[in-house]
Amino acid sequence: MLSRDDNDTIAAISTPIGEGGIGIVRMSGEKSLDILAKIFIPSNQALKDKIKNPEVFKEEIEKKSRMLMHGRIRDEKGKIVDEALVSYMKPPTTYTGESTVEINCHGGIVPLRKILKTILTLGARPADRGEFTKRAFLNGKLDLAQAEAVMDLISAKTDDSYDAAVSQLQGHLSEYIRDIRSNFVDLLVQITVNIDYPDEDIEELMYSEILSKLRQILASLTELSDTAERGRILREGLRIAIVGKPNVGKSSLMNALLYEDRAIVTDIPGTTRDTIEETLDIRGIPVVITDTAGIRETDDVVEKIGVEKSKTSINSSDLVFLILDGGREIDDEDMEIYEHIKEKNHLILINKADLPEKKTSPEDVSKRFGEESYFVAAKSKEGIEAIETLIQDFVNSKSSDLSFRESLTVTNVRHKVLIEDAISSVRDAVIATEMSQPLELIEIDVNHAYELLGEVIGETSTGDIIDKVFERFCLGK
Repeated sequence: MLSRDDNDTIAAISTPIGEGGIGIVRMSGEKSLDILAKIFIPSNQALKDKIKNPEVFKEEIEKKSRMLMHGRIRDEKGKIVDEALVSYMKPPTTYTGESTVEINCHGGIVPLRKILKTILTLGARPADRGEFTKRAFLNGKLDLAQAEAVMDLISAKTDDSYDAAVSQLQGHLSEYIRDIRSNFVDLLVQITVNIDYPDEDIEELMYSEILSKLRQILASLTELSDTAERGRILREGLRIAIVGKPNVGKSSLMNALLYEDRAIVTDIPGTTRDTIEETLDIRGIPVVITDTAGIRETDDVVEKIGVEKSKTSINSSDLVFLILDGGREIDDEDMEIYEHIKEKNHLILINKADLPEKKTSPEDVSKRFGEESYFVAAKSKEGIEAIETLIQDFVNSKSSDLSFRESLTVTNVRHKVLIEDAISSVRDAVIATEMSQPLELIEIDVNHAYELLGEVIGETSTGDIIDKVFERFCLGK
C-alpha cells in the first residue's frame, strides 16, 4: 500500500457515482503525464503516430496543454476501456498547481472504475477526501477560507448561499481578514518599539494612539461577526416550525409555501401524527420547514409522541409560526401553545382569512397576546407572498449593516468561532490599554488576536486543523 505523501500522484472519480452522460476521472501529480501517455490512444493520426516513442508522445501532449484531445483509453494490458475526451494541464497554472489530467468518459459506474483502476495500477494512489483542493491550498492557489468555500459552493441550495460562497471563493473574506491583520502588524510594531525604546514623555499619547487603533480594529471585527448568524442560515437553512392546535391549517400552510401537496390535509383533528420536514427556497434563502403535530392533551399514544416531537421542533427552530384558526375564538389551548413559543422568535398567523365570518382578528390577538398578527388563507394561498416577505425581513435583520452584509458574509462555523475569540482578545487589550497596563501584557492579547485571524485563512493553522478541514470534503474535490 502506497504511503500518504504530498508528492504522490493522486487520482479519483470527480463526478457523482451513477449513470450519466459524462463522468470525470481526475489525476494530479508528477506522474500524471507519464500515466496518460500509457493509457491514451488519440484519434488524431499525427499524434497517434508518436505513441511508439513515449518521450516524443509526452512532448506532443505537453504542447496541447489545456486542449481537449479525443481518443480512447486502454488498460494496462492494452484493452480498450472507453472513448474519452482528455485534457492535460501543465503546471503551475492548474487547479492544484501540479501536473493535472482530466479524463471525460461515459458516465457509467463500470467505465469510470475501470479507468481509475488502470491509473492506480500504473502508479497513482487514491486521493483522500478533498486532497485536490488541499494541494491547491498547499501550493498557494487558494488560502484556507477560499478552499472551504469550494465545498460551500458545491452544497449551496439557493442563489443567496451560492453568492456567499462565490464571494468567499473570490477572496473577499480573506482580503478583509488580511487588511485587519495588517492593522494588527502596524499596532504590534508600535507596541514593540515602545517596549524596546520607552519614552516616558510621550507615554500618555502613545497609550491613546494604541487605544484608538484597537477600537477601530474591534469595530471592523464586530461588523464582520455580525454577519455570522445570517451566514449560518444561508449555509444550513432557516429552521421554521409551524405549530398550533389540531386542524387549524398547519399542513395547508406548509403545502402553500411548498406550492405542492406534501402534507395530508383533512378535516379530522390529529391527522398529522409526526413531524414532516421539507427544504425550500424562499427568495434565495434556504428554509427547512417543519409541519408539526397539533399540540394538545391526548390519550392517544401515537399522537402523544407526535406532540413531544412538536415541542422538540420548537426548541430547535430559528423561527416559529403559531397558527390560529380564524373561524374559532382564541381559547386556553392557543394560550398554552403560545406559552411554549413566546421566548422564541415567532410570528402569529391567523388562518382561514377567506371565511365570510371570522371569530379571531388581529385586534383579538393584540388583546390576548399583546402582539401583531397576520391574516393568511393557506388553502387559497392568500397572504403567502406576505409571509415570504416576513421571512426575508427576519433573515435580513440578522445583519446590522445591509450594505456590508451584501458584500461579505461569514458562513463558516470555524471562522465564526475564531473571529469571536479574536474579538474577545481585542476587548481584553482595550481594557488593559485603558488601565495603562504594561505594554508587554497588551502585546500578548494583540498578538493572540492576530494569530487567531491567521487561522481563518490558514496562515497560522497547524497541520491537524488543515487535515480536519479537508476531511469534510467529498472525494475527487
